[in-house]
Amino acid sequence: MARTLITGGLVVTASDELHVDVLVDGGRVVALATHDSHGWTADHVIDATGRYVIPGGVDAHTHMEMPFGGTTASDTFETGTRAAAWGGTTTVVDFAIQPKGGSLMEGLDAWHEKAEGGCAIDYGFHMIMSDVNESSLREMDRLVELGVTSFKLFTAYPGVFLSDDGQILRAMQRAGSNGGLVMTHAENGLAIDVLVEQALARGERDPRHHGEVRRALLEAEATHRVIKLGQVAGAPVYVVHVSAREAVAEVAKARDEGLPVFAETCPQYLFLSTDNLAEPGFEGAKYVCSTPLRPADHQEALWRGLRTNDLQVVSTDHCPFCFKGQKERGLGDFSKIPNGLPGVENRMDLLHQAVLDGHIDRRRWIDLACAAPARMFGLYPRKGTIAPGSDADIVVYDPHAEQTLSAATHHMNVDYSAYEGKRVTGRAETVLSRGVPVIVDRAYVGHAGHGVYLPRGLCQYAN
Repeated sequence: MARTLITGGLVVTASDELHVDVLVDGGRVVALATHDSHGWTADHVIDATGRYVIPGGVDAHTHMEMPFGGTTASDTFETGTRAAAWGGTTTVVDFAIQPKGGSLMEGLDAWHEKAEGGCAIDYGFHMIMSDVNESSLREMDRLVELGVTSFKLFTAYPGVFLSDDGQILRAMQRAGSNGGLVMTHAENGLAIDVLVEQALARGERDPRHHGEVRRALLEAEATHRVIKLGQVAGAPVYVVHVSAREAVAEVAKARDEGLPVFAETCPQYLFLSTDNLAEPGFEGAKYVCSTPLRPADHQEALWRGLRTNDLQVVSTDHCPFCFKGQKERGLGDFSKIPNGLPGVENRMDLLHQAVLDGHIDRRRWIDLACAAPARMFGLYPRKGTIAPGSDADIVVYDPHAEQTLSAATHHMNVDYSAYEGKRVTGRAETVLSRGVPVIVDRAYVGHAGHGVYLPRGLCQYAN
């Protein structure tokens, strides 16, 4: 494999900002040194003058090819990982799904079949447990051995994914013994279904009502409940896609008490709001996701949580459904709109814009988007940093490039952008995955099948 020298840039990691050159060989970072202190030669030289040199992003929450609501997410592993690379993300952790009545291994094998040979970047899997029983609990140990070290359980979606408190407790106890991490979608799904039924009976059928029935208090209640179940089990818990300030408060309180509680939020909750759900006609359907968008005044609590480390990770929950033909399934009934938004291509740029807007600093940007998700899900320091021995997942990032986010120019396989018309500053220019160019000077040179499956270690914050 060719030696590559990246010279002249500002290397930004979660811990440092250094004007150093980076030498890549054999798919790994082999050395960093100031420009005038080495005499390195290389087969390829990348001039990063005036650019940041940052670790490839780690998006720890994606749903490629996910079946949901009678349809399937529109991004394949090939199109979704290619779009991720365009946006400066070089690793995704997707969710395999245990079939109802089937085994965890059946679900894992099915997702391996979907992803293998199709990914442009490296990938791993979490496991969604949709049928918690003695057999699937025993299987958790085997999956941890295979590098699937995190398990998602739902307090939402009765009849589809919902697990009762006893099932969640049993899974947490098992994770406590095998080192796994239980992730939770925390909303009170049974109560939400009552509110959905009542809203529809009143004739409230537009997309905006999706946000109104999925109350912030019901997110907070479920967040409190899973934290307490984790405390009883003596196991860590990771709360996915936190959107409400009341839920942030529950997480912050638990962490103040010293509990091993972790949480993520997503760009949509930081940059979008219920104003989008209320857009005229059926346009609000584009923004239907769960947890739902909240009023804009919730955003400051999320930003504060990111600054204080009560929220450790920003993932996308990338689960795209086209407006035409998929979101339209819910015309006249908001409860039938497939839940999910596209975003895997936009996360790094939106968070860089947050740096420019003063919400976070550069190192926190890299921590939230690269290092912390890698640590949380057992991939650090192979992923999430630029250091000798790390995989050469490296992005040469132009912090001055201006762009307008649009479906006309994005590479996700979906017919709309959740951020249509939003102007941001900053863009990935060149992207390496294990030292191999995927994007070069804003041109895609990668290929399906380059990405490899990543068996993961245990959560490095909890073990």
